[in-house]
Amino acid sequence: MPDVKDTQAGAPTRAGIPEHGRLPKYFVVKTCLEELLGDLGEGVPLPTERELAARFGVARETVRQALRDLLIQGRLRRRGRATVVAGPKLEQPLSLASYTEGVRLQGRVPGRNLTALDRIAADEVLAGQLGIATGDTVWHMERVLLADEERVGLESTYVAVERVPRLDAEFDPDSSFYAYLRAFVGVEFGDADERIETVLATPREALLIGTPPALPMLLLHRHSRDTEGAPLERVRSLYRGDRFSFTTHLSRT
Repeated sequence: MPDVKDTQAGAPTRAGIPEHGRLPKYFVVKTCLEELLGDLGEGVPLPTERELAARFGVARETVRQALRDLLIQGRLRRRGRATVVAGPKLEQPLSLASYTEGVRLQGRVPGRNLTALDRIAADEVLAGQLGIATGDTVWHMERVLLADEERVGLESTYVAVERVPRLDAEFDPDSSFYAYLRAFVGVEFGDADERIETVLATPREALLIGTPPALPMLLLHRHSRDTEGAPLERVRSLYRGDRFSFTTHLSRT
């Protein structure tokens, strides 16, 4: 089998080689596969597990483990029964820009499929986040996020009904909620607090997004305020860890 080499720009020093210098076979196979992916190009199917095992002189289970790692990292995708080379991850800016704006900036077509639009009574925590009284009515809007028709995430938005009383009648669920607030309600976003963590999707979430439950997800919690400083919305956004990365600009203030 070929020697392990750094195949990605920005790879860490020693590229995962432990101090004792011994590498697991699956890691060597994974590194060789990364070189192969660069030669094949996006959307091209990989050889079968049997063919790869014969090429690298290892067991099929070793190949399978290497492929699992590359699937989780987003380097590969399943297409029916085939495994194909994945395209680059979507880079979503950590800013007050909407999901729609972030996806369009990368030349992709954003979309959303509405799965729920309900009125619920705010519990104490949600009421505090939205600046309303416990028991007041809140819209809960859940949408599957799309990029070029591919399901890439799941977004739940909570906003007080008194702020957007005609949401169910005026809002197109496939469009940007932020654009709707500006155009129909006259509300502009001022600032927000955002927290990111890694999670596993619930069985229902994995089914809606179309991913295995074991695939790591990036979970964003956002509490937004308008330009007057009044609480506006709470958003819970779940993004596929194999299809998304997040970017921000840092500077001294």
